Amino acid sequence: MELFFAGKVKKLLLSGDNRFVDYNEPGAMRDYALALGMPEEHMVLDYAGRRTYDTCYRAKAIFGVTSAILVTQEFHLPRALYTCQMLGLDAVGVAADQRRYGVISRLIWNSRELFATLTAFWDLHIAHPLPVLGKYEPIQLD
Repeated sequence: MELFFAGKVKKLLLSGDNRFVDYNEPGAMRDYALALGMPEEHMVLDYAGRRTYDTCYRAKAIFGVTSAILVTQEFHLPRALYTCQMLGLDAVGVAADQRRYGVISRLIWNSRELFATLTAFWDLHIAHPLPVLGKYEPIQLD
């Protein structure tokens, strides 16, 4: 939200998983943004961003994004940026960490990130999977 209120971005694309009735990442992000004073008309929700590859792919293919500022946890930024760049998005990153995490949490996340990075490399350079798609709905910046 700080990027929006500072005039650095015009819209937020809130992308995440929503495959299950009781699990709605974009909805949770929207609720948090609204609580911080973000106007709803400046948010676009992507309910099929099941993983980073899908989010980056869909940002371009569905929402017409050509350049983006990625906001995520610091440990996730290198893979997210690489994925976007390999899928043709001009992206820069901003770490969203608002506190320091404990050693155990960092160890778990870094271990997970190792496997996620290998999967991303496989997807980007070998498998080229097609995520859930839909009609083209470009984000209007005005």
